[in-house]
Amino acid sequence: MNNDTKILPNITALRFFLALLVVMLHVPQFFHNRGIVTFNSLPVFNKGGEAVYMFFSLSGFLIIRQLFEEKELFGKIDLKKFYIRRILRIFPLYYLVVFIGLIYYNIVLPGLGMPFERNYDLVNGIILLLTFFPNILASYGPGGILEVLWSIGIEEQFYILIAPLFVIPVKYIKWLLLLFSFVFVFLYNDAKLPFLAEYRMLFFYFSFAGWCSVMRIKDYKYSGIVDILIFILVTVYFTTDIFKEHFTDLQYHIFSMVLFGTFLISFTKKSYSFFQHKTLVYLGKISYGIYMFHPIVIQLVGFIFIKFLVNYQLNDPTLIIMSFSMVIGITILIAHISYQYYEKIFLRMKQYHRRS
Repeated sequence: MNNDTKILPNITALRFFLALLVVMLHVPQFFHNRGIVTFNSLPVFNKGGEAVYMFFSLSGFLIIRQLFEEKELFGKIDLKKFYIRRILRIFPLYYLVVFIGLIYYNIVLPGLGMPFERNYDLVNGIILLLTFFPNILASYGPGGILEVLWSIGIEEQFYILIAPLFVIPVKYIKWLLLLFSFVFVFLYNDAKLPFLAEYRMLFFYFSFAGWCSVMRIKDYKYSGIVDILIFILVTVYFTTDIFKEHFTDLQYHIFSMVLFGTFLISFTKKSYSFFQHKTLVYLGKISYGIYMFHPIVIQLVGFIFIKFLVNYQLNDPTLIIMSFSMVIGITILIAHISYQYYEKIFLRMKQYHRRS
């Protein structure tokens, strides 16, 4: 099977911008909590959560598309190969960050005389991390390095849940995805099932975008006017709070789910030269590392600011620019090194587990 990014344009670069929005959310949060001047007054600096929602949609759009095409082409899904490919992409970096986070909060910080207040049993926490339930651990505030892993857990839980359902006939799959999406979004917001929201089990973003990807395969297309409207709505969504302020939580999730899924259909219709720029494409390729390493870098840069830079009486704009620039720059560097010399070792193995 072909690589999705070779078929669907613009997707890889989009990953970088979504990862950047997450970084832009967490930098001000960290520095503000430590009394260091920062900036997050524009709504775009507070859209990291929504960026993760779109990450979920993007993942569902691509992965469910792969599963659907494999089902149509071969008549069945090779679940073993599917899960091996997921393991080779996700596990190496995930478990590396788990190891770093556990060492940092339980050994490094206490060793520096800055003990971290742990609100969970360490053994239970390790079990949750190792079994891909970091979203449950995240509810205990385990520290940013470990808390950011919640979304990776949600993604893997969804694919464990959804992939076996592809045993049903192809003609029913798209309707199952659509039904699951709307039933689950209502269950997610049901007060009788509080654990779904508490543990952020946002599976409906994956499934609805997956349904949209199936519709795209079937050559369902919008008119140009609808495309323009969708692009405008996405721009307004990420640069203002107008929708969040006027919608209930349920309405906001339904709107976001539908907007992201339909946007991905429009966004992948044709290639946009800006999103095909080789630098942006590469940054998109290392976006998993950017997402995973940025909390570690924030800790490092925060330590530098607290111990050294605040004593130099730098003006506020300089401190703000330096904090963002250092975090983003160092994160990209580490993500690049990780991708080239660590992740690629496992990514090369994926070719042996593809259907052909």
